[in-house]
Amino acid sequence: MKLFIGIISASILLFSCDGIGKNKKDKTEADYEKSKETLEQREQKDPTKFISVDGDRKKNLIGQTVVKGEVFNNAKIVTYKDVDVKITFYSKTGTILEEDHETVFENIAPGKSANFKAKMFTPKGADSVSFKVEGAKY
Repeated sequence: MKLFIGIISASILLFSCDGIGKNKKDKTEADYEKSKETLEQREQKDPTKFISVDGDRKKNLIGQTVVKGEVFNNAKIVTYKDVDVKITFYSKTGTILEEDHETVFENIAPGKSANFKAKMFTPKGADSVSFKVEGAKY
């Protein structure tokens, strides 16, 4: 009789442990999917946190300023497009002289980049230029 009760107790314990392991695995997968969705939503909510821009400028023969830059997508999931880059020209004292916008009309996949080039006349006394991502679509 004691042997019979021991066998039943052991089998109940064995089957219940297997169920707990499955629930834990299912919960881990559900948490992973939830966190993945959250990351995607975060990347869609504020593209400016996941896109960076770098660039430089030169003058051409007719006096125009040629601005060349590169837009980087640092996101993990979202592909961005139509990135709006603000180009700001400053004087030697740091005063803003002019602000222009350039839109990069390309699809930029996660971990990829896109180049842009713009020609413009800069204001007199412009000493430096900065680039900032203002927004993007996904």
